[in-house]
Amino acid sequence: MSPTRFLAVAGLALSTLFAAAPARAEMSAAQKTEIQGVVKDYLMNNPDVLRDALAEMDKRQKDDETAARKQAVSDAAPKIFNSPNQAVLGNPNGKVTLVEFFDYNCGFCKKSLDDIAKLVKEDSDLRLVIKDFPVLGPGSVEAAEIATALRKQFSGDRYWQYHYKLLGMKGQVGKAQALQVAKEMGADMARLDKDTAQPDTKASIQEVMTIADGLQLTGTPSFVLGDDVVVGAVGYDELKSKLDNVKKCGKVACG
Repeated sequence: MSPTRFLAVAGLALSTLFAAAPARAEMSAAQKTEIQGVVKDYLMNNPDVLRDALAEMDKRQKDDETAARKQAVSDAAPKIFNSPNQAVLGNPNGKVTLVEFFDYNCGFCKKSLDDIAKLVKEDSDLRLVIKDFPVLGPGSVEAAEIATALRKQFSGDRYWQYHYKLLGMKGQVGKAQALQVAKEMGADMARLDKDTAQPDTKASIQEVMTIADGLQLTGTPSFVLGDDVVVGAVGYDELKSKLDNVKKCGKVACG
């Protein structure tokens, strides 16, 4: 345990002890020193108490974060699952929705790409929502703007192909790469240039940023499934398991 965390737990124990002590006019400095010594000796001789307290503190913090995220999902559900400013892939009428927040320059998103593709291919009832969350610099923002504007031309499987090619590219992805893939796929480049400059393109990305902030997302990929938030490239098996549970009992973890 680090000294900082030791002091935090020990300080919590001391403050709790003082708060629980019988009310007196005022505790003397000598009495406080004596009590502090007793507590310190006890904690040093019984380190398991500190470990248990620390574990409980971490558990409560994680429980609080999970509860806050679930509430945030509930509050922003219409924009998370059904915003007009998003790409819907897979089966648009599927009964189970998986939402992914991603960045075109995110290495872990690239590693997750084939996992997502496999889920979509295997599950004809999966509705996939992808949200551009460009947090890795100007190039990511440029790519997100091009991809967002292209949704006015491409949809469904065609947009999925564009997304797959761009996210699957090696090296840094920016405006040039996003335009290159669009051109190769036959996009109307003049229209794309015009649509990229429209206010609703930036507004769409800003909407995602606002949602992500409410969900306390700090990186990519991050997923929303049901009322649960899954952070990180957790892999095919874990996502598949959670999807199966949602179909079975409506939650990512069936009790």
